[in-house]
Amino acid sequence: MTTKKKTILATIAAILIVSTAVFASLEISQQQAYGQQATIIPASRERTASVTGSATESVTPDMVTVQFGVDTEAKTAKDAISSNAQMMSTVVSAVQNIGITTTEISTAGFSIYPVYNASVSDMTTGIHKSVLTGYRASNTLYVKTTKLSLAGSIVDVAVGAGANRVDNISFSLSPSKQQSMQDDLLGQAVLNAKSRAEKALEPLGQKIIGVKMVSLSEFNPAPVPMYYGAMQSMADKATPVFTANQQVTTTVDVTFLIGDQ
Repeated sequence: MTTKKKTILATIAAILIVSTAVFASLEISQQQAYGQQATIIPASRERTASVTGSATESVTPDMVTVQFGVDTEAKTAKDAISSNAQMMSTVVSAVQNIGITTTEISTAGFSIYPVYNASVSDMTTGIHKSVLTGYRASNTLYVKTTKLSLAGSIVDVAVGAGANRVDNISFSLSPSKQQSMQDDLLGQAVLNAKSRAEKALEPLGQKIIGVKMVSLSEFNPAPVPMYYGAMQSMADKATPVFTANQQVTTTVDVTFLIGDQ
């Protein structure tokens, strides 16, 4: 074998040795990289704990809704509506004069229906029947405002101007305050759920390792109603109206992933 052939064979052998070492190194690196990845638990083997958390807070309402109306009767439907419109126009003007804007006044309902007297006996046939005596028009408005100090004045002024029906006064949260309360309480409710889960898992030798699902509840605090009759509102003294705090509660359902401590 010539010296040139020996050199070529030695070169090829060196290349094979180097290639083998490189491939071996790459395989070891890949195995190490796979070893460093987090263990993936199949969904069928997940261990979970579902907990409900809640948060409650006493809130002072910042909005009041006053509902009142005008009822009128007349021989004809046209006259009943006309009379009602005049009286309600006077009521609305009086309410606006104390600082209520048109955007704070809305129509809750309007109706007109026939009025009959009690069943009477026909003198000729002896048959009992109801007799139409006229028509009644009913118009209901509500004032929704954040001017809580005007609640009593709205009732007094409306009744003084001709409203003959005050249905109710209720207190609630304005949209902006409700959103703020919702954000605060949801966070507290989630923390409450986490705390309850940790207390339950501790004696079992388990711990929270993740969260699988969070279900948020609706946030709809009920208004606090205060009912007043029209005759009470007609008293000489100003109508006293007092607000009451609302207990607002929200809940969340959280499903935690759990593992051994």
